[in-house]
Amino acid sequence: MTTDVGVSVSVKNTGTTDLSSPVDTLLKSYGVHLESGAGAGKADRVFHDQRTLAASATENLDLAGSLADAFGAAQVFARVKAIIIRAAAGNTNNVIVGAHGSADFVGLLNAAGTITLRPGATFAAFSGSADATGMVVTATTADIIKVANSAGSTSVTYDVIVIGNST
Repeated sequence: MTTDVGVSVSVKNTGTTDLSSPVDTLLKSYGVHLESGAGAGKADRVFHDQRTLAASATENLDLAGSLADAFGAAQVFARVKAIIIRAAAGNTNNVIVGAHGSADFVGLLNAAGTITLRPGATFAAFSGSADATGMVVTATTADIIKVANSAGSTSVTYDVIVIGNST
């Protein structure tokens, strides 16, 4: 398994003054390449899915037990090296990530933290290639990513990608 994860930003901001049109250009990319295995610069687990939650529904993504890869193999994470969650642009409601309460994946957020993804919004976090630790998963006490539909009128759809290590 090899993985490349990244974020790129390109901004061209043009202003106007009396005698000139100054331009501020920003080009920045952040990324990580992960080879197969465990340790720094490595990953050996992946879970990805497009999921739908009914109106006002919630679900728990158990990083230490209930997720399966595209081949049906259990994906038990000890460390997360990258996570991406995107709310579908066609959603009416928000997708709320976090605040499980008793077994929150605190490697991403603290125990009460949440991320609100409005329709079309994306959240991504990834470790650097020199980071052997990543975001630690602790089975039964810090391994659940709670995902919730923010309202009771319509369903929401979201994509989730988790890449990490088994040890």
